[in-house]
Amino acid sequence: MTALEVAAAACLLLGAALAFAAGVGMYRFPDTLSRMHPATKPQVLGLHLILLAMWLREPTWTTAGTLLLVGVFQVITATVAAYMVGRAAYRARTPDDDGTAIPPRDPRG
Repeated sequence: MTALEVAAAACLLLGAALAFAAGVGMYRFPDTLSRMHPATKPQVLGLHLILLAMWLREPTWTTAGTLLLVGVFQVITATVAAYMVGRAAYRARTPDDDGTAIPPRDPRG
């Protein structure tokens, strides 16, 4: 195994772990505004680590250009989507509603 393969494997595992953590956070957080954080930050970083792992496996300029475009578009779309979801949740919120479409979980199980 070369150093690039080891680095690619480490980036891939760390990126997958961050994507998994984002999924767990989406399930565990109680309302829409809280769920926006794991839906954007760790998910985007996880994707960028996976893209870096892909580039480390095939370090060519063609691959780098394509993966760079994917990464930039992901940052732009995740930011805009989080803003729009947050704005809609904030505007739809009432005093007795937390602004989420998913009903709160029963604490008893």
